[in-house]
Amino acid sequence: MPNMRMTKNPMPSQDPNVRNKNFKEVTLGYTEEMALDEAQRCLNCKNMPCVSGCPVNIHIPEFIKKVAGHDFEGAYQVIAQSSSLPAVCGRVCPQETQCEGKCVRGIKGEPVGIGRLERFVADWHNAHATVATITAPKNGHKVAVIGSGPAGLTCAGDLAKLGYDVTIYEALHLAGGVLVYGIPEFRLPKSIVQKEVDNLKALGVKVETNMVIGRILTIEELKDEYGYEAVFVGTGAGLPRFMNIPGENLKGVYSANEFLTRSNLMKAYRDDSTTPIQHAKNVAVVGGGNVAMDAARTAKRLGAENVYIIYRRGMAELPARKEEVEHAEEEGIIFHTLTNPVEILPTDVADPRDPNYGWVAGIRCVKMELGEPDASGRRSPIVIEGSEFDIPMDCVIMSLGTSPNPLLKATTPGLETQKRGQIIADEHGLTSIEGVYAGGDAVTGAATVILAMGAGKTAAAAIDKYIQEKK
Repeated sequence: MPNMRMTKNPMPSQDPNVRNKNFKEVTLGYTEEMALDEAQRCLNCKNMPCVSGCPVNIHIPEFIKKVAGHDFEGAYQVIAQSSSLPAVCGRVCPQETQCEGKCVRGIKGEPVGIGRLERFVADWHNAHATVATITAPKNGHKVAVIGSGPAGLTCAGDLAKLGYDVTIYEALHLAGGVLVYGIPEFRLPKSIVQKEVDNLKALGVKVETNMVIGRILTIEELKDEYGYEAVFVGTGAGLPRFMNIPGENLKGVYSANEFLTRSNLMKAYRDDSTTPIQHAKNVAVVGGGNVAMDAARTAKRLGAENVYIIYRRGMAELPARKEEVEHAEEEGIIFHTLTNPVEILPTDVADPRDPNYGWVAGIRCVKMELGEPDASGRRSPIVIEGSEFDIPMDCVIMSLGTSPNPLLKATTPGLETQKRGQIIADEHGLTSIEGVYAGGDAVTGAATVILAMGAGKTAAAAIDKYIQEKK
């Protein structure tokens, strides 16, 4: 009979006043005993609502049942049938709005800790598995994948399992996309990402780094000269947005993308890093999403005394995951909600030869109140007249969302995009060009890792059908 305890096991984690000074992983994962205990809470529902909440349709009750039976490797194999990145998803997926959000346990209590169990199973496999990866027989067909983020990795993995010769082309020097340049080490250790990439290579996927498609090669050349029968575009959304307010060109103003890329990909937080990054005392992060939380918590770890989240709506409207907001609060991040910047203030140094010339000295804000809902259903923020105030600041990080890089659009005749640059694709990922598919943030704009994976999975199935029907 299932254990009827209503509360899921708390996740062990570093003390907030210790972890906000280091880049080690915040949460420590379930012990074996905790995983077994948590798995026994699953009711093994016949209609499996949790599965419908998973964008890649992992057979959740089946893998949890194997955990409860102490078959951790068997549980991993169940997950691996649907997901190419279980150790990643177990750490960064918004389970509370997906699989756990549909868990029957959650109706009258806490849902089963599905994400935490997935992480436990993936970590156990990575630490203990000794069986060599079985590769599928090659089917004689070639597919190119542009971008090695979650959409590209998932698409490549699914196609490799079907026997395709798959090559991933990555613009940066390291595979992983947003998983390596965007998400901090303390939330997603890069050794975990590398392990997932290595697992795909073991399936036969080839990875070419430092390959900027649209500059070094075009999509047309990949198809016509390199013989790829289909191309998947999973280039993400790396073009930052700004507010266009006075002072955004001052020294000490970053986009969140630049700030996090310097820290995460280039390891600027290390003492021996050759990549510079500002170690500011007072930092403002403008925005309220997960990326804003990542930037704020990174700035704190770089030694900032005061780090502020400045967000124009209230705490209840913050788009970041509840867990990320709670972790930020525990680590000392200060929230200025119902607040919006109107100007970034410079130092009062007039001599351009002075090293302090042209740097940020403060940020001028106005207070906001919430009015009627806007087109998205969220209550619109309205400026309270006469409410201006200044906060001393030496660094401002803009975390206002991102758009796809326009390079592929500019170099690919016939590729249709939306106004903000998102590639137009149908429900199967097919773009306006035959044989060219796209998915993830390149299509939707900035979204979640698991939604990008779902898009990669959908496109892989469509690519397989397209190539097989051409035979």
